[in-house]
Amino acid sequence: MTAPIPFFDGHNDFLLRLMKSAAPRAETWLGDTGASHLDLARMKRAGFAGGLFAIFVPSPSNGPPPDFKALMANPPYDLPMPPAMDHRAAQPDALTMAGLLHWMDRAAPDDFRLCRSAAEIRSAMAGGRIAGVMHMEGAEAIGPDLDALYLFHDMGLRSLGPVWSRPTIFGHGVPMAFPGSPDIGPGLTDKGRDLVRLCNELGILIDLSHLNEAGFDDVAAISEAPLVATHSNAHALCPSSRNLTDRQLHLIRERDGMVGLNFATFYLNADGSADSGTGWDVILRQLDHLIDTLGEDHVGFGSDFDGCVLPDLIGDVTGVPALFAAMRAHGYDAALITKLARENWLACLERTLT
Repeated sequence: MTAPIPFFDGHNDFLLRLMKSAAPRAETWLGDTGASHLDLARMKRAGFAGGLFAIFVPSPSNGPPPDFKALMANPPYDLPMPPAMDHRAAQPDALTMAGLLHWMDRAAPDDFRLCRSAAEIRSAMAGGRIAGVMHMEGAEAIGPDLDALYLFHDMGLRSLGPVWSRPTIFGHGVPMAFPGSPDIGPGLTDKGRDLVRLCNELGILIDLSHLNEAGFDDVAAISEAPLVATHSNAHALCPSSRNLTDRQLHLIRERDGMVGLNFATFYLNADGSADSGTGWDVILRQLDHLIDTLGEDHVGFGSDFDGCVLPDLIGDVTGVPALFAAMRAHGYDAALITKLARENWLACLERTLT
């Protein structure tokens, strides 16, 4: 049996799923249950060699949380976003998920390593261990004094998005709207500008996915690091507010940055729907556009595993080898596939993390 192509993934929501799971956490992480998109056994079979593991704090709710997948099933839509969260309300869940990522390392020391540098990522992958990098999707757990950023950095945080789609004290996220534009709302706050500078100082990657266009431009003006959107697609092909315009893609290319292709159907399908019948042609059209606009050194994967509706052709992490087969059939050669699978991400992290 041919070994799978090792790949690095720019975004998953496994930590949130692990925190919320009613099953024992060892079963969710170490078992081969087939539930949702990820577990250690399936990741190893698929060639998942490393990735950014997101800490995402759900909004408080008096009732059942909104079913965004159902609400986005039939475009057009423009979903109201929850209000900002106080950092003291967000920190318990954020700390729980950070602790779970450390536990994943302890629970599978021969198969998984929490990594704090690009060198550690390459070392883990070379030794056959999955390289996990702590990411924060929305900086709600960071207070206005930024002290908590130092604490999370000490725990291993190496990638941070200032916002999810709700506002924070640092900036404004894009709504979940189709059709929609990322050009909505003001840019970074003064605290947001301070956050960007401190992330640069600490060597924390700044994730532009979910940030509105004015905030994107502010990061581009302030940051000295590569511009990175961990899990976004091309607005030109799917005009969701969450996707990147060609102007933004050109800026990312100019700044030696990176975009991770999002596997979520509502950011792939031209009609913005959650229809999981998405064909390889739709996915490859997005990849072609990203490569044509960014260049082949600035594109990778940002799957959104455990946080989205996937195309049936992928299904879960074990469907990624089928994507590689479709890429080969489409004319991508082995060198390009290797770049898209992992080398572009690793090179970007080498330029960013300290």
